[in-house]
Amino acid sequence: MAMTMSGEVQLPASRDTVWAKLNDPVVLKGCVPGCEQLDKTSDTEFQAVASIKVGPVKARWKGKVRLSDLDPPNGYKISGEGEGGVAGFAKGGATVALTDKDGGTLLSYNVEAQIGGKLAQLGQRLINSAAKKTADDFFANFAKAVKEG
Repeated sequence: MAMTMSGEVQLPASRDTVWAKLNDPVVLKGCVPGCEQLDKTSDTEFQAVASIKVGPVKARWKGKVRLSDLDPPNGYKISGEGEGGVAGFAKGGATVALTDKDGGTLLSYNVEAQIGGKLAQLGQRLINSAAKKTADDFFANFAKAVKEG
């Protein structure tokens, strides 16, 4: 099942600050809902473990994340893939862009993902709702981390 999502978040910090936080595994681990582990394996790669519940399906996901098309401090492309055991698999990517706006930074994102297995059987509406909630939670946590410096 394919899924797309896009959005914007206004952050109260400079692009340089937002860029630094977007590349800090400690900050990201604290912002990703259900993230148990996020280890930087190279300048552009991470390994992650997260427990996520979507409707009746709860799974522990293990995956890899890669950053590409790096354009500091303007944005990058993030792509990844993960396995959730019987829940299935997920793979996809997002383009993240940072621009100056209203004395802070506007973060824009476009996501394309593919999911399969038991998770894909739950239906598009439930999957989209869960993905939107996860994204909203991440950006609320990230905005708080940016504000706290």
